[in-house]
Amino acid sequence: MDIEMIRGIPIEEFLSRLGHEPVRRHGDECWYLSPCREERAPSFHVNTRKGVWHDFGTGHGGDIFTLAGELSGSDGFMAQARFIAGVYGGTIPEYVGQKREKECVRTEMRKEPSRFEEVVCGPLRCNTLLGYLKGRGIPAEIARTECEEVRFRLYGKRYFAVGFRNMGGGYELRTRFMKWCLPPKDISLIGGGSLTCNLFEGFIDFLSWKVLGISRGEDYLVLNSVSLLERSFPYLDNYGKIRCYLDNDDAGRRTLAVLRKRYGDRIDDCSDLYAGCKDLNEYLESNFPPEQ
Repeated sequence: MDIEMIRGIPIEEFLSRLGHEPVRRHGDECWYLSPCREERAPSFHVNTRKGVWHDFGTGHGGDIFTLAGELSGSDGFMAQARFIAGVYGGTIPEYVGQKREKECVRTEMRKEPSRFEEVVCGPLRCNTLLGYLKGRGIPAEIARTECEEVRFRLYGKRYFAVGFRNMGGGYELRTRFMKWCLPPKDISLIGGGSLTCNLFEGFIDFLSWKVLGISRGEDYLVLNSVSLLERSFPYLDNYGKIRCYLDNDDAGRRTLAVLRKRYGDRIDDCSDLYAGCKDLNEYLESNFPPEQ
């Protein structure tokens, strides 16, 4: 994979590879929840025609290379290029940009291991991560029960994050600054034989549901992205009642409409509980602020 090949990668495809899908799309304009930080309203904009991005929360923007730099913490152009190539399973040859001395020398993609290396998953003990969740209203006792601590190396840098396991064996990863997915991306389902399933977009809302004491021992399903909705159908088909705790935004309303069309009166829209808030976690934070 050479530099020109990388330059031609659509930013929205690159973001999708990292587990980020647009919350809102209109023509050439896509809006995302920022992949670089936690936020509740989408302020990360991509113009698909021009191939540029702008994060209105930080004022940063640019092309796919500057986005790779933002995500990897690198200012070096070649390091950014390698980060992008690694996401696609290849590396940038060292001779890119230099004169080719032999015809047989090609800028070809070379296989390398997954961009996530030395992955270690275990009990959630890190005070930094527990402090992050506490700031979002999630106490340690619930966080430790439902989440794990995931440590890994990503292109030479070491990271640690709150991990929430999905059915494919991957993890949704969260820190105060990053929102990633350890592949594969998939839904999360805990079933105990209940006839009712509680449906959430993300696991932070699920944890908020646990904190609020709404759980009645029923099953739950976390989409981990509304783009995975169809993957949930084989499981949701088996429930007599589906309680939906979806975001109060365009993506949440579209998802609810699809569910109503498929399941009719088996759908129970629970968003009235947190009317005026974007999601269940915002309601929790606004009404039950964590003790300092």
